[in-house]
Amino acid sequence: MGDPLSASIAATLHATRTARDLSVSALAERSGVSRAMIGKIERGDAQPTAVLLGRLSGALGLTLSELVARAESDDQRLVRAADQPTWTDPDTGYRRRAVSPASGGQLELVEVELPAGAEVSYPADTYAFIHQQIWMLRGRLQFREGDTVHELRGGDCLQLGPPAACTFRNSTRTSCRYLVALVKRST
Repeated sequence: MGDPLSASIAATLHATRTARDLSVSALAERSGVSRAMIGKIERGDAQPTAVLLGRLSGALGLTLSELVARAESDDQRLVRAADQPTWTDPDTGYRRRAVSPASGGQLELVEVELPAGAEVSYPADTYAFIHQQIWMLRGRLQFREGDTVHELRGGDCLQLGPPAACTFRNSTRTSCRYLVALVKRST
């Protein structure tokens, strides 16, 4: 599998699924990810993409940041920049850094760097239980939220609407960086 965080994410997925008394088939049905792929991810035979992790974490009732934080299993209130877990999507090069401490409460901050020409899409159910805002730090991002397209530039901040399929697209020649702030919705 390569890096220790990827191995820990695989173990965390398995532990979370079994703690929720979900079979691989039930998680596959909820997430839209095949049973075979879930098995490969949990065994460490495949490194999941951002899209797959988003689907799986959403089906487990977690944000992607919560999944990464659990994989890190760190209860500190202060996380130095050098110690913030970073995960890179093997398909797109999308880099996600969990800025918030694992014990940060309801608010999560995630810094994302999206390489030039990269695109990452998530289904609506990934956003079913969270409120999000995107704050552009550098560059340009085309963000498709359902049928609406938002052109974001450095300094812009967008509050996402009701859950919808979303696509993050960087059609420029340079990478862009943005911060995602998210809070779980009240149930």
